Amino acid sequence: MNRKLFIENMGLLGASTLLPLTGYSMFERPKFKMGLQLYTVNEYMNKDAIRTLKAAKSMGYQDFETFGFNSEKDTFYGYKTSDFKKILDELQITASSGHFGFSSFLNKSNDELKRFVDQCIKGAQEIDMKYITWPWIAPEQRTMDNFKIMSNKLNLIGEQVTNTGLGFAYHNHGFEFKEYNGETGFDIILRETDPKLVKFQLDMYWIMHSTNITPKELIKNQPGRYVMWHLKDMDKINKDYTELGNGSIDYKTILPDPIDSGLEFYYIEQGGNYKYNPMRSIADSAKYFKKYLHENL
Repeated sequence: MNRKLFIENMGLLGASTLLPLTGYSMFERPKFKMGLQLYTVNEYMNKDAIRTLKAAKSMGYQDFETFGFNSEKDTFYGYKTSDFKKILDELQITASSGHFGFSSFLNKSNDELKRFVDQCIKGAQEIDMKYITWPWIAPEQRTMDNFKIMSNKLNLIGEQVTNTGLGFAYHNHGFEFKEYNGETGFDIILRETDPKLVKFQLDMYWIMHSTNITPKELIKNQPGRYVMWHLKDMDKINKDYTELGNGSIDYKTILPDPIDSGLEFYYIEQGGNYKYNPMRSIADSAKYFKKYLHENL
């Protein structure tokens, strides 16, 4: 990524609009629930969501990020939204964020997008989510022109979601940082989205995998905007995902300050390359996190 252009783009946004509204004094530190992005165990969730959530809770996970909301059927993991909420309540756990399928609406009309967002809002509110998250765009959509189109869509969704009292965030991967003629898709997103309406879910694996910018540098230039984090490690050989503590990312060094970030929720995730199986992987990651990183959060 072009560091000079990145920093210049950061300067286009007034820092005063991005200061974290945490309410913490200089002597206090926020406390967060240990979170899990359920894509990590998606196969298990679709087979037996209750058993999977119970197992994850026994490992120490308290908050979850959903994946795969069916807007037409109003279901999460095959359960009607109201029933899924009852499951969460009975297990005394929460789902504070969800990844929703916005990419298919990138080139559809704003009216079609609005209807879909209304469905997402209804589902999110029913299970008491705090954030609706745009997770990615498909490989064939990753052009500079589409990043501009997406930025406009992000603002529209952000306004619609924010008006209901929920938050809206964009989740980065690595493709946003590919440079075209000195500019990246992430430069466009930063420049053309309203920081009051569009927050970020910072995927630290992809930052370390795809850029020469550290998570701390990102947050330093836009404090308060990175309200969620994704934590996953990088295999030392093939750079694929791996369990926390097994890879090359030294989170004890690169982990940003949560107050500077504006952090509200974080989620451990592993999208593949499991050493044994997904359930064993989330157990191993939880064990490492609690031993070495939890004190920072």
